[in-house]
Amino acid sequence: MLDDSLSPRVRALVESLSLDEKLAQIVGFWEGEEGDSVAPLQGEQNHTGKLDDAIRHGLGHLTRVYGTNPVDPDERAAYLWGRQRSLVTGTRPGIPALVHEECLTGLSAWKAATFPAPPSWGASFDDDLVREMGQRIGDSMHALGIHQGLAPVLDVVRDPRWGRVEECIAEDPYLVGSIGTAYVQGLQSRGVDATLKHFVGYSASQSGRNFGPVHAGERELRDVLMVPFEMAVIDGNVHSVMHSYAEIDGVPVAANERLLTDVLRGEWGFDGTVVADYFGVAFLQILHDVAESLGDAAAQALAAGVDIELPTGDAYLAPLTAAIEAGEVDIALVDRAVGRALAQKERHGLLDATFESEPPTGVDLDSPAHRDVARRLAEESVVLVGNDGTLPLATGDDARLAVIGPNADRFGALFGCYSFANHVLVNRPGVDLGFAAPTVLEALRDEFAGTVTAARGCAVDDDDRSGFAEAVAAAAAADTAVLVLGDHAGLFGRGTSGEGCDRDDLELPGVQRELVEAVLATGTPVVLVLMTGRPYAISWAIERCAAVVQSFFPGEEGAGAIAGVLSGRVNPSGKLPITIPRSSGAQPYTYLHPRLGGNGDVTNLSSTPAAPFGHGLSYTTFEHSGISSHDVATDGSVAVSVTVRNTGDRDGDEVVQLYARDVVGSVTRPMAQLIGYRRVHLAAGEGAIVDFTVPTTRLAFTDRHYRRVVEPGAIQLWTGTPADRLTETEIALTGDVHPVTAESSRITTSAVHAADAPATV
Repeated sequence: MLDDSLSPRVRALVESLSLDEKLAQIVGFWEGEEGDSVAPLQGEQNHTGKLDDAIRHGLGHLTRVYGTNPVDPDERAAYLWGRQRSLVTGTRPGIPALVHEECLTGLSAWKAATFPAPPSWGASFDDDLVREMGQRIGDSMHALGIHQGLAPVLDVVRDPRWGRVEECIAEDPYLVGSIGTAYVQGLQSRGVDATLKHFVGYSASQSGRNFGPVHAGERELRDVLMVPFEMAVIDGNVHSVMHSYAEIDGVPVAANERLLTDVLRGEWGFDGTVVADYFGVAFLQILHDVAESLGDAAAQALAAGVDIELPTGDAYLAPLTAAIEAGEVDIALVDRAVGRALAQKERHGLLDATFESEPPTGVDLDSPAHRDVARRLAEESVVLVGNDGTLPLATGDDARLAVIGPNADRFGALFGCYSFANHVLVNRPGVDLGFAAPTVLEALRDEFAGTVTAARGCAVDDDDRSGFAEAVAAAAAADTAVLVLGDHAGLFGRGTSGEGCDRDDLELPGVQRELVEAVLATGTPVVLVLMTGRPYAISWAIERCAAVVQSFFPGEEGAGAIAGVLSGRVNPSGKLPITIPRSSGAQPYTYLHPRLGGNGDVTNLSSTPAAPFGHGLSYTTFEHSGISSHDVATDGSVAVSVTVRNTGDRDGDEVVQLYARDVVGSVTRPMAQLIGYRRVHLAAGEGAIVDFTVPTTRLAFTDRHYRRVVEPGAIQLWTGTPADRLTETEIALTGDVHPVTAESSRITTSAVHAADAPATV
């Protein structure tokens, strides 16, 4: 049952190992995890013994060596090198462990740079910059001896009430796939394996509840939820995939052979390792009730295709040993997983590593290169949702600014739940953050020469209104009131956003809306700045505030980016990666809806969002014109050209978004579908031509016979947003129905050139 791709050396090594030694290679060990809950039901799992005992037969993974506690990187590297040497010299196999860490918004370790959260990546619509961020993260990890990162998250947002929206890139599968693939390419170019999370369906949980059952049908799985994973596997050549906690139509993914083996490996050709989400194998018994024992859970997971149990070996060690010895589990399943685990170690050079060299020292985890990427990504991701002309603000000596709100002077508001600050340090009061992260208040005081006063007003999530009076007085005495509101990222109920922090409604947490209402009553213009992990239902604010600025946990340089947008130093160019909803009652909602998923004459309720996917204002204006295309065969590529011009008086970036609508399909089709995009910088008055080459695969869907196909027929094309067509045309796909396979092209390419200049890709 060993994979055909294994080298002779790995095959021989598998055959040479005892059962105990084999099982040791497909589990991890998490040392020092007691006390803080940073994984679901962590405190209820049975973790006994010490690392010295656990590694006597070898070890597959060392779990979060740097990321569980605030440890000095130099000291921890020395510790790690010593542990690896002990595996080489003190065990019969003599094989070091793979080291994995969380790295969604940067290496989750003390003193390491923290980048914007994934919805900010989506808001940037900038694959190249996200790829560069992945490279910087990979540099840090590789320098410290880390081999695998547990990122990116490729779950497509389906319901903003879900707490883990802040870990997701967007509600559009193509945007998620292209941005996520860029992250994979960046991280893996530095010798660190990326891990796709969470394959598949996790974000489609019932009512937006974490771990909720998923009722998605095969068509939604294939046409929406699987698309980003397929892209990252085939086009990104990702080296690892993590199974989802979800159960889909009653079958937990951790025990779903059709998904983890038939689709992932059989259809897409994935040849890496499938790792368990933490405790996910044990959850087959203790949460899903599909396994009678941990041994049964291990057997089901191995048969389905889960190779590595993380973070520890609760099911894959003693329970699995007993099941194998009782003849209940075929040892060939273990051999298959061990072969894949050792192949990964072979690729990293660990089969020959001795760790006799000195460990690294002085690694700069927050270098100028890290901060430069963090700054640029933060600036590109700020979305100007609404503006009556109040922004940009005057910055002169006579300007009077009141900065109000619970997120105005709180550095934790810059970061998501998988940042080290909100994942670990929140449980270590008194420990310094380890790097500079100015708050929005501090950044505004640096940005503005005039008077800047401050008032907290209220907390993020309680009912204390005692600070309202101070906030109202500050606003009444100012020219403009900047209200900085939003979320606090946390875990398992310790925040308003994050893993296990779901919402019943989409109102701003606590009494934050009341604070806005109180300040609005003063008559002072209000600029609402939101730092959140999800979009909230803020149509009332868009209608009544002078301006609304949305940022999705913008990272260590985020405060400066926001201040720059308010002052005009930065021309906003971010676009909404997730629809801003009108109400929680309209959820789940996505712009990718068929005709009856939007407004019509068949219901008294409106689904029109407060602001659509792809929306974002600028301080300049852009004109789109002259879109052109032509009919093409169903197995070809659609060439689309559009002229874009900056018609304002400021330089700026425009994100050219290309949409399509399949006018008539054999199944209902979305009213709009993103099929390509390109960020373009244009000086005031400058124009450019953007050429897109769109493989027809971008228009594929699952037909009535559950085949992925491209059908002939009329296709509407336009640039703008799903709700606003700036220039449009119509073409026909001609010929026969074309089946889509793994060999089909998936990525839209683009080139930019002036009318009289050659294209630049």
